[in-house]
Amino acid sequence: MNVKHKIFKNLYQDSVSLMQISARISKLPGIQNASVVMGTPTNLDQIRDAGMGDDLPAGPNDLIIAVMGEEAACTEALTLAEERLNSKPDEGQADTKAPDVVSMEMALEQVPDANLALISVPGDYAAAEAIKALNLGMNVMMFSDNVSVEQEKAIKILARERNRIVMGPDCGTAIINGIPLGFANVVKRGEIGVVAASGTGLQEVTCRIDQLGAGISQALGTGGHDLSEHIGGISMLFGLQALAEDESTRVIVLISKPPSQAVAERILELAQSAGKPVVVNFLGADPQTVNRPNVTAATTLAGTADLAVALLNNQPLPETHLESSQAELAMLQQFSLHLSASHQLIRGVFAGGTFCYEAQLICQQNGFTASSNTPVSGNHKLADIWQSSGHTLIDMGDDDFTRGKPHPMIDPTLRNQRLIAEIKDPHTAVVLFDLVLGYGASEAPATELLEQLAHIDKQHAPVLIAHVCGTESDPQQRSRQISALREAGVIIASSNAQAAFWASQVAQIQMQKKEISE
Repeated sequence: MNVKHKIFKNLYQDSVSLMQISARISKLPGIQNASVVMGTPTNLDQIRDAGMGDDLPAGPNDLIIAVMGEEAACTEALTLAEERLNSKPDEGQADTKAPDVVSMEMALEQVPDANLALISVPGDYAAAEAIKALNLGMNVMMFSDNVSVEQEKAIKILARERNRIVMGPDCGTAIINGIPLGFANVVKRGEIGVVAASGTGLQEVTCRIDQLGAGISQALGTGGHDLSEHIGGISMLFGLQALAEDESTRVIVLISKPPSQAVAERILELAQSAGKPVVVNFLGADPQTVNRPNVTAATTLAGTADLAVALLNNQPLPETHLESSQAELAMLQQFSLHLSASHQLIRGVFAGGTFCYEAQLICQQNGFTASSNTPVSGNHKLADIWQSSGHTLIDMGDDDFTRGKPHPMIDPTLRNQRLIAEIKDPHTAVVLFDLVLGYGASEAPATELLEQLAHIDKQHAPVLIAHVCGTESDPQQRSRQISALREAGVIIASSNAQAAFWASQVAQIQMQKKEISE
């Protein structure tokens, strides 16, 4: 097995671009492993652990292409990666080359009206860049992760003093003035504003609002640690106040995993005085602890969007509890007919962390305790993340799986491999998964999976249930992905919550079979 690498001194590109290039060259025939990363100590360790090079002469400002595989394939991969790195969208159209922008100060000189900096540098350096941006009077979106909680708090306190917002760290999604940032979707402009401590949670709610015919004024991410006791919800409180003062926003939505009681109370007090209807989804929280004048609790991501649109249109609030119609239950029974009583297990494989979290809650509410690499309260920590045990719901976007690898929304290869393994387990009754569309995501997320599903023995395969998070205007077009999956025999739910509920019902059908057989 050959290993080759190439180092570019003082060449920086953001992590999303590098993950996309890594995903592209990893799929070349003859390539076993590939990594296109900045030369940070962490990345150098990962390259070494993968057997692709020891003591590479690269520093944090240097870009590394490392590949492993057949010799000719490695040469081709290096060439392709370098071409992608050097490609320019408008190359050859300008007679003179604009000077390289090497600082935020230079960027502001060229675009003096800019008031938002998107930071996507290695975590060790992200805090310093965020402070620079704040001191220049800019708001900040930090795509970077691996920023300490102490640094995050210091940055957000500075932002509060400057009357600015810091979205992040590890903020992967936002929509600002109609412009999708990070892993965002193409949604209509409208009058519903969202503040979310969850990227895929924000995507699910904004996409469903779009599907219901309404639109988004602003969608702000906060990063997953913002509502912790230590941070205190600084960014969510700022975003909530900004939307309360925004004339183009008529309804506000807040999304987060359950914060501490003290942080929740501060947020709910401000929401109650916002002067606009506020829908709050603290995933898994008791609605009675959230409901109050002007504040409506939601229990699912889909239900959050449904309530927001009803409030916007002055319509009666819909019932958002999960249930199946007689036709839907009959469909699930029909799809389960071929399964023997030995097929008992729910297996979920997710690209979206919040989708995995919500699915665990719903399965748990329907009597199924599961194992996970990211378990909710009451579920079990998976002893070996590479080996499912009992009912298992996996977040493939967690750091355990993405360290040195592209996120599954960018490159679904590892996620698809895990899906196929769960399908082949003779005890699996139902496999539950998501497909997340939008900017930055895989151009054809269903294609590779369908190629592998074509080789599955459908007579003995478990029931497949999927949820496609996206819109018709996304580059991947939601209806096209849904049609392709349905043709392969996959049941498509309208939301992640419905998909998890249906999976629970299939498992209940199988439990009844086992009871009868015994």
